[in-house]
This record gives sequence, C-alpha cells and structure tokens, in this order.
Amino acid sequence: MHTSHIVYQNSFVYYTVYGRGKTVVLLHGFGEDGKVWQPQIDFLQPHFRIIVPDIPGSGKSSFIQDANIDTYAEIIKLILDNEAKKFPLQVNEGIALIGHSMGGYIALAFAEKYPQYLNCFGLFHSSAFADSEEKKQTRRKAIEFIKANGAGSFLKTTIPTMFATSFAEQYPDKIKALIEEGKTFSAKALIQYYQAMIERPDRTAVLKKFNKPILFLMGELDKAIPLQSSLQQCYLPSQSYVNILSQSAHMGMWEETEKANNVLFNFLIANF
Repeated sequence: MHTSHIVYQNSFVYYTVYGRGKTVVLLHGFGEDGKVWQPQIDFLQPHFRIIVPDIPGSGKSSFIQDANIDTYAEIIKLILDNEAKKFPLQVNEGIALIGHSMGGYIALAFAEKYPQYLNCFGLFHSSAFADSEEKKQTRRKAIEFIKANGAGSFLKTTIPTMFATSFAEQYPDKIKALIEEGKTFSAKALIQYYQAMIERPDRTAVLKKFNKPILFLMGELDKAIPLQSSLQQCYLPSQSYVNILSQSAHMGMWEETEKANNVLFNFLIANF
C-alpha cells in the first residue's frame, strides 16, 4: 500500500494504491472518503491493483474551487496517467471503474469522456438519470440547511437514512463512526457536491453507447436511488450485469459486505 497525489489547479488530490495486478478504481460517494471501501479493498487487493482516490474536498484531498462532476472525472484521468508512468502495463491495458452514488456519476462522466481507458465500469447504488425537479429541490433545501447549520450537523441527520433500519439497529457504532468522520467535511465541499449533482446531465446515452460490460449493484431498500429507477436503466447497455442486494439501502458495501464483495470479484474476474 502507498499513498500518492496529483496537483490540480494548485490543489493536492490524494489517492491510495493497494495490491498488484490489473487496475480497479473505487470512487466513493457524497459525505464519504476512500475509507468507506475498506471491506472491498481488503477482499480485492490480493487479486487486483486497487486505486482509491479521495474526491477533492473529501478525506486528505484539497477543495477545488468551481469543480463539478466533469472536473472530478478529469482528475481520475490524471491519477491514472500518473500511475501509468510507474506501472504502464497495469493501467494501459484497461481498467475497471466502480463508483458508489456520486462516485457513479463521476464514473459515467469518465466513461463518456475517456471510454478508451475502460474495460468495464460499475454503478454501485447510482444512476445515469439526471435529477428530477423534485430531487433538485430536495438538494437545494439541503444546501440551505448546510449553510445554516454546518456540514457535521447535516451529515448527522442524513447518514442514518442511508442504511436499512435493521442494519442501523444492529450496528449503531458503525453509523456513529461514519457520522464522526463527517465532522471533517467543510460546508463548502458538501455544497459543491450537491450543486454538481444538480447540474449533471442525463447520461443514459453513455449506457447505450458503451460497448463493454456495465455492472449495476442495487439496494432493494435504497431510498436515495430507488430500485425501480435502477431497473429502468439496466437494460440499456449491450452488456449488463445486474445484482440486487435484498437487505441493503444505500450502503451495500457495509450492509451486505460478503455479497457485495463476491459480486464485485466475479464481475471483475469475468471482464479482465
């Protein structure tokens, strides 16, 4: 394992590399950093080279003014180019990109701009649809709450809703730890993420055009990305791998770790 960084607009963007072999990039979502993937990192790193960035404004990475979903996708490209200087065969032969929630929006933007880098990609509790007007209004209200009360208070109220009730009741310490991590976020970072998600376009055309495998990993109890919404788009690609986590809401990497790990492993092995 080693941590490295790139510089983008005079800001440092950090990422951690684990294992060796073919390259898998794991992109975290809103209100998280790369550590959210630890159960998957532990499981996958004996078999693959895992690159786990902290999106600008999350974890160790600096906030970047005026960044949006396309900016984050460009940063992933720069990270891969940086790694290709050290391990050209492992990166240039094609990578897998798995994005959770907002990370999936970044994965779609990356697939649209840089499909030549990809062997496959995956949407983990994510969607190619643009926000509905109702969803945009919900995000705008959240922005106002963050401005008034701060990032920590906002994440304290929202993080528990990302989990199935049964998981939250069984593992309150895990929820508490994630809320504690949330105190490290700045209000401006969370506001930027919400603004970026509001402004992102519909990218269902990416699903139709991409001629390599796409993984859909859905939570049956997910309120943030409802199951029905995911099912409406998983038929669009020419090659879809569809998996439903029946006991998960929006955090299947923790809620059903073993099943999620096996789904990811089987998808990656099949497409590398």
